[in-house]
Amino acid sequence: MKARVLIVEDEEALAQLSAMYLEREGIGSRICGSAEIANTALAEGDFDLVILDINLPGMDGFEFLQDLRRTRNIPVMIVSARETDEDVITGLSMGADEFVSKPLAPRVLAARVRAMLRRSRIPGITDGPRRLASFAGFTLDFDACTLHRGTERLPLSAREFDVLGFLVSNPGKACAPQDIYQQVWGQRYADPTTIGVYIQRIRKKIEADPGQPQLIHTMKGKGYRFDPGPVGEGS
Repeated sequence: MKARVLIVEDEEALAQLSAMYLEREGIGSRICGSAEIANTALAEGDFDLVILDINLPGMDGFEFLQDLRRTRNIPVMIVSARETDEDVITGLSMGADEFVSKPLAPRVLAARVRAMLRRSRIPGITDGPRRLASFAGFTLDFDACTLHRGTERLPLSAREFDVLGFLVSNPGKACAPQDIYQQVWGQRYADPTTIGVYIQRIRKKIEADPGQPQLIHTMKGKGYRFDPGPVGEGS
């Protein structure tokens, strides 16, 4: 049976995009634009996980979470633009299982949801083989959204992970900023400067010499190309 996720988000375009990427992962969803509508949805059916925004019209996300925890133990992932320490502590102390900051690429959100469902052992979400990519001593885990060098976990923001994941998924191919922006940001028109900033951040974390990159190459007039190097090459 397909897992079902309740998306409580008043930004309709964002909610629809999230639902589309969840569907690609084989996960069903229902969108609610307010906490009040979400409460009605919960009364009408069962859900395996809740994606919750904090800033909602009417009852806010914290109030909704507090009410939810009085009667149900559904896993809750808060996805919010509010990311102060106080907000994170409040959300987790009220019973949220995870607190993720916006903006968050839809692909990363879907991967995080799938990982949470798998940890909760939801039927239809199997452990299966993990989706990993290894290159130059690094391991990129698409399910856990992490990057390791040996046993060391390297810090990557959600956006950095998604940009790197897109390049790694297209080895040897020149990826135009337009393609990267459309896949990662979910928007049609690219901002080359923004893409360049993220590429530089990623290079500082994976390149031995960011000034002379060996993994992510700049292709003049074409974009960026990821070169994983020979199989078994060390870092």
